[in-house]
Amino acid sequence: MPLAYVVLGLIVIGMLLWLINTYVPMAGSIKAILNAVIVIVVCVWLLKAFGLWSNVLNYRVPGS
Repeated sequence: MPLAYVVLGLIVIGMLLWLINTYVPMAGSIKAILNAVIVIVVCVWLLKAFGLWSNVLNYRVPGS
């Protein structure tokens, strides 16, 4: 995935989240949950875009 698409996607997602937070009336707790879900989804999308998602899934904590 070209870097320009990643940057453009982040800008679009950020603007949509800002618009929702600014102009859609909802309870603060719901807004916080929505923001957290969107941040998690964007992080997973970025990991997949840069090819790091399989490394995250295959990570093993070393035993003691």
